Amino acid sequence: MSDDPRLSLLEGFVGQLSHQRRLSPTTVVSYEHSVRQLLAINPGVDLEKLQSHHIRRAVAQLHAGGLSGRTIARMLSAWRGFFGWLVRHHGYGANPCTGLRAPKSPKALPEALSPDFAAQLLDAKPEGAGEIRDKAMFELFYSSGLRLAELVSIDAADAARMLGEAEVTVTGKGSKTRTVPVGAKAAVAIAAWLEVRNELARPDEPALFVGARGQRINPGVVGQRLSAWAQRAGLPVHVHPHMLRHSFATHVLQSSGDLRAVQEMLGHSSISTTQVYTHLDFQHLAKAYDAAHPRAKKKTGGSAK
Repeated sequence: MSDDPRLSLLEGFVGQLSHQRRLSPTTVVSYEHSVRQLLAINPGVDLEKLQSHHIRRAVAQLHAGGLSGRTIARMLSAWRGFFGWLVRHHGYGANPCTGLRAPKSPKALPEALSPDFAAQLLDAKPEGAGEIRDKAMFELFYSSGLRLAELVSIDAADAARMLGEAEVTVTGKGSKTRTVPVGAKAAVAIAAWLEVRNELARPDEPALFVGARGQRINPGVVGQRLSAWAQRAGLPVHVHPHMLRHSFATHVLQSSGDLRAVQEMLGHSSISTTQVYTHLDFQHLAKAYDAAHPRAKKKTGGSAK
């Protein structure tokens, strides 16, 4: 048994969490561990004498030790609960954790495939109508930076413009419409899908991309199919639809450096949202989409359609 009198109070707090509040065992253990860390950082300091500067020092020390802002926020919540219990049940003064916040964690950068991995994924040869559809969807994702909801909402009636004018209009967040380019390889894949679409689609189905029942494909199915394609292609990472959107933005921005154009193509209302991609070293190879996007470039002597 420890000689630290503070631990007796901690035991009372833990008991209250378990028996009165009936929190899960995992949560109780987490709270207890968090309070023990605070006590270890402030050895010998009576709980009644712990003040906000002690808490700030503990936060700084934990953050410097590599804990994320999210983890420290959970610990602060436990400390705040502990001292709130001491105030209510043991006559302590003000809660020293009141008003204190955890440091913000850096915003995670979007995951993107390398151009080589994107090619490895998309150069796979499809077999059967279902895989031809998959290839068309994935090429369009990467070609045009679409959101998943935008892709599945495209109708077959839009295909003529996609092939003839190399662009598609979609409705994004906030019911805002935008027109984005469709690259040459995406157009080829879409044309191939149109040739076999009637094998899967119901006669009266308006959707361009349909599922096994012949109706508009479910967004969850698109994610499953993409994950399966990536595994079959031997990619060492989990690939999801939004990763193809991130890859589109990353690769175009890497090549062109045109942040404003990428903002417009992604449909971001604020350029600050697009600026997450500016951690890249721009190569400034081209500004035009056809020159910048790795799958929009036409092969010498080839056709765009």
